[in-house]
Amino acid sequence: MKEVKIKDSALQQAAKEGMDEFVAVFTNAIQEAIGGELSSENMSELNNDQITLLGWNALHEEVMDGGFVQLIHNGWGGFIFRNPFDKAMRAWGLPELCSIVRRGHNLYFKYREELERDCSDEEFMALFEKCPEFDDLDDAFVEHEEEFTSAVAHYIDEHISNFATIENE
Repeated sequence: MKEVKIKDSALQQAAKEGMDEFVAVFTNAIQEAIGGELSSENMSELNNDQITLLGWNALHEEVMDGGFVQLIHNGWGGFIFRNPFDKAMRAWGLPELCSIVRRGHNLYFKYREELERDCSDEEFMALFEKCPEFDDLDDAFVEHEEEFTSAVAHYIDEHISNFATIENE
């Protein structure tokens, strides 16, 4: 297992700045420990909570930027919809997010091939019109984003040792 370390001062500063920053300090430390990006090669170096947090981070960034269509197009569909990510979110205290991911499961398999293929920017933009069923999921995620982020931050706070070692300076 990779040792993920966070300086206590950095954690305290992030906690003062808010829940997004608190979550980010853990996400950034985990990504740094594995060289910047989650891959099949380095996944075994992390525990389930660390992997799930990186999945949450990808889901959050992609959906807030371009919705589930973008999430899938950018290669995260398999991670989110082919793994027990939904169950992990429920276990972390996010039943509504679990429900959103489950509703997206069938849509992922329905549109996967089209959404995952390489395409031009123009073709990518057209995917949003071809796959309007994702709009409700996007809206639900955005509507609940603050409570989702708060629940993720709370879970991390309650299980800090699952994510990183906090170093006193």
